[in-house]
Amino acid sequence: MSRPEPAAEAGRDLIEREAILAKAHELAALISHSEEVQQFQQAEHKIQRHERVQGLIADMKKKQKEIVAFESFGNKSMVAKIEAEIARLQAEIDGIPLVAEFQQSQVEINDLLQFVISAIKDTVSEKISVETGTESPPPSCGD
Repeated sequence: MSRPEPAAEAGRDLIEREAILAKAHELAALISHSEEVQQFQQAEHKIQRHERVQGLIADMKKKQKEIVAFESFGNKSMVAKIEAEIARLQAEIDGIPLVAEFQQSQVEINDLLQFVISAIKDTVSEKISVETGTESPPPSCGD
């Protein structure tokens, strides 16, 4: 049996990849309209408009830059002092209910994405033997 021409094979590979990308875009659209993503976007919007949270985040960023400067000077006592201030700021941020809501929405999106990845992996594994790269025998062959 003769092998297909390399150009024809490359063209078929391109078409298959384009079809896969099209399905990925469909899946992304479904995910982007999920309840988890909607909740995340709402929480993110609230966080961005929450002046106290944004002020604390800005303070933390400033302190982190200060740490870099004091580390470059070798001033360990100031680094320790600023790290304690950052920990206090982080604890204050973590104590804001809106932040907990935002963090929970991040966990839920991550769970959704892990579910999708597992579903794709399992579905592909059903169709082919991923480890050996061979097709799985039809169900009737094992009887």
